[in-house]
Amino acid sequence: MRRKIYDSLLTWKRTSNGRKALMIDGARRVGKSYIAEEFGRNEYRSYILIDFNRISASVKSLFDDYLDDLDSFFSFLSAMTNTKLYERNSLIILDEVQFYPRARSAIKYLVADGRYDYIETGSLISIHENVKDILIPSEELRIDMLPMDFEEFLWAIGNDTLMPLIRTCYEKRKPMGQALHRKAMDLFRQYLVVGGMPQAVLAFCLTRSFADADAEKRSILKLYREDIAKHASANDMPMIRATFDKIPALLSRHEKKFSPSLVMEDKRTTDFAKAIFWLEDAMIINTAYNSTKPNIGLGLNLDDSKRKCYMGDTGLLISLAFNEKQLVDEEIYSKIITGKLEFNEGMLIENAVAQILRSTGHNLYFFSAYSKSSGLDRMEIDFLIAKNEITSRKNIYPIEVKSGKNYTLSSLNKIRMKYSGYIGQSYIIHTQDYAEKDDVIYLPIYMAYML
Repeated sequence: MRRKIYDSLLTWKRTSNGRKALMIDGARRVGKSYIAEEFGRNEYRSYILIDFNRISASVKSLFDDYLDDLDSFFSFLSAMTNTKLYERNSLIILDEVQFYPRARSAIKYLVADGRYDYIETGSLISIHENVKDILIPSEELRIDMLPMDFEEFLWAIGNDTLMPLIRTCYEKRKPMGQALHRKAMDLFRQYLVVGGMPQAVLAFCLTRSFADADAEKRSILKLYREDIAKHASANDMPMIRATFDKIPALLSRHEKKFSPSLVMEDKRTTDFAKAIFWLEDAMIINTAYNSTKPNIGLGLNLDDSKRKCYMGDTGLLISLAFNEKQLVDEEIYSKIITGKLEFNEGMLIENAVAQILRSTGHNLYFFSAYSKSSGLDRMEIDFLIAKNEITSRKNIYPIEVKSGKNYTLSSLNKIRMKYSGYIGQSYIIHTQDYAEKDDVIYLPIYMAYML
C-alpha cells in the first residue's frame, strides 16, 4: 500500500538527523506499524521493531535497568532480536508504545545518545492512563496517520491517472465532462463504501468484493469496542460506548449537532466531554466545533455546547450504520454506489467531506447561528476553513455540502451578506461536476482535496 505519509517520514529523517524521535499517532489498524517497518526496511541498513503489545518481559526490563548504561542496553537489545545495529544507519521502532509508557519516557535519553533513529507508534497516547508518571519527551515530533484518502485508494486499485486529471481540471477551473465525471464519481463511491482502512482496501483489491471489505471493517469496529472496554475507565466506558454506537444516528438527523438526549437520557452535552475526547484521542472520530464568528482565529470563538462528531473513516461509518446483520451484503453496497438505496446519503457525503478536510490539514469548524427575532440571523454552514495566505479581509471560506440535485443556498447567502468583510470564496461541495455561478464555486466531492 503506497501511503503519502512515507514522504513525511523521509523529510523527518533528512531534517532531524537523529535529533528528534518521530511519534506516529493514529487509530488502531490504520497502518502505523506497517509504514514504520516498511520505512525501516527501505531506508536503513537494519531496523528493530519492538511491539509492546506482545514483547517479552526481558526486553521491557531493558528500559528499566539499562538507561544509564546504553552500551549494555543496545548490546542486549541487538542480541535479543538477533539484529546488528549500525551507528546512524539503524532504526529502532517502538510499536504500540502506549502499552509501555516507560519506553516513551526513555526517548529523551535514547535521542540524546545519538547513535540511532527512533520511530514510535501509538494510539490513545494522550489519555491520562498512558501519560501519568512519565515525562513527555520534548525530543519527540508527532504526526498523525489517517485512513487512506481517495488518491491512495486509487493507487491501491491500480489507477494512477485519474487524480492528476482531477487536479488539472481544478487548477484550470473547468469541469471534468460528463463521461469522466461519471467515472470519477463511480470510483469515489467505491471509496466511500470500502473506506480507507488498509485491511479493508486490501480485501477489496484482492477480490473486488464489498462483502470481504465489510468483514474487515466489522473486525475493526469490534476491536474498537474491545479497546473501549479494556482501556476506558469503568466510569467513562458506558458513555464512550454509547457515543460510539450512536454516531450514525446523530449524523442522520437534519441538524447533525451532538444531541445528548439521543445518546443517553437525562444527560447534558458537558457530561459527554470526556467520552468525546477519548474517541477523538483514539482518532476514531473527527470532531467539528461551532465557531461563533466567521473571522480569522476560528478556534478563538468556540461554542463548546455545539459540536458534531464524524467517524474518522466513512467506510467504517457505513458498516456501523447498517448493523442489523453481521455483514452488509453486496446488493446493499451496489445500491449505495448507484444511488438507488433510500437512506440519508447526506450523512455519508458530509462525513466524507469532514474526513477530506481533516486529511488535508484543516481543523473542523462549522457555523451555527439562531435568532428568535430575525430570520436573516438564522443560518447553518457546514464547514469554515481559513485561506492559506492571511490578508486584512475575506480570510474565511464557507463550505456547504449538498448530496442531492435540488437545494437552496439560503444560509450561504445570509453569511455572505452579513459577514461580507470576513467571507472570501464560497463553495458548494456536491456530487455534480465543477461549475461557477454568482461567485460560488460548485466542487464535485472528489475535488475537495484541492482546498
